[in-house]
Amino acid sequence: MPRFLLWCTSACLLFGAFPVFAEEDWPAPVQALTEQGLTIHGRFEAPDGLTGFAASYQGGEVAIYLTPDGEHAIVGTLVDAEGNDLSDAALDEWVRAPQDAALWEKLEASHWIVDGDDDAQRVLYTFTDPNCPYCKQFWDDTRPWVAAGEVQLRHIMVGILAPDSPAKAASLLGADDPAAALAAHSEGDAPIEAAAQPRDIEDRIYRNNQLFDELNLLATPTTLYKDGDRVVRLEGVPDEEKLVQAMGGERP
Repeated sequence: MPRFLLWCTSACLLFGAFPVFAEEDWPAPVQALTEQGLTIHGRFEAPDGLTGFAASYQGGEVAIYLTPDGEHAIVGTLVDAEGNDLSDAALDEWVRAPQDAALWEKLEASHWIVDGDDDAQRVLYTFTDPNCPYCKQFWDDTRPWVAAGEVQLRHIMVGILAPDSPAKAASLLGADDPAAALAAHSEGDAPIEAAAQPRDIEDRIYRNNQLFDELNLLATPTTLYKDGDRVVRLEGVPDEEKLVQAMGGERP
């Protein structure tokens, strides 16, 4: 049995005429891939004389392996005889971790309403539409952790589900006390009414909507949290197991 197996993924078939992203004088086969749309993030050691390159393509990560003669490159996943993925660690370091760090910065820079203690050790971002019944369910499900001061939710207000969603989201974001207004709305005590808001508040909702689209999200709530250096996404209302994982521990 050969020591290493090289699998070529479907990415091998995707190359066509794409913009040039190359910024470095890579070996010719790698340079050719950059001219077809791949972005190289780093070089790493690979076994048996191969040279690995961590790359991204259309938002996804991909490994490239240069043959020892420097004349050929293979796009795919390198595995050993036990089936262990030898590309994964390098892609984590060079592609996924930086992408997740950039994503977290975008979330921090978005426009959100604080729900929970500022001293909470765990912070989650959740995209919330005022007309979303599942967002209200997620609100209810997370109360034990929020009330205990263990978790802070940051509700990125969006308006996507109904014609009046943007106006309602803006009304919440523009309230005198947005946190209290969101709590009253989510708990059903005082559902928010759509009302005209200053242009800058409406623009914040528009930019939140743009971020929702940019991240290719499909549903509210969509919640993002950190697991180490990685960012985990939860679409919809999570089941109990995923909820506990997101909250960082069992119910207080």
